[in-house]
Amino acid sequence: MSGGEVAGILVAVFWAILVSFLALALARLAQTLRATTRLVAEVTEQAVPLLAEASTTVRSARTQLDRVDAIASDVQEVTSNASALAGTVASAFGGPLVKVAAFGYGVRKALGRKEAAAAANGVPARTPRRTVIVGRTVPAARRRKQKD
Repeated sequence: MSGGEVAGILVAVFWAILVSFLALALARLAQTLRATTRLVAEVTEQAVPLLAEASTTVRSARTQLDRVDAIASDVQEVTSNASALAGTVASAFGGPLVKVAAFGYGVRKALGRKEAAAAANGVPARTPRRTVIVGRTVPAARRRKQKD
């Protein structure tokens, strides 16, 4: 055998080894692609129903939010109406009630001064009245302390 023939045989052997490694790598790559294809198919089978359920849930949530929005606007309207009613009641009854309270205060003060003047002139004082509060009697002395 000559040197060229030996070199040719060596090149053929190395070429055969290289082709074998490439064939093995391609076989493993094909196996990996088949497994990936199977995995993608399984994920697709499970994802489609999940996406349908998620879509239904989002629609339901949107409907509930629309209802809550309607309720919130109704509550806001009721609040504004109550505020307007409170303003109307305050303006209608506030002034007269203040006047009645002031008149009552003036009458109490006048009666108190009249009793004090009578006591200073030696007129016997009246027997103090008793106040009834929910079924019990409170002496006049305690009643005055409560008012102060």
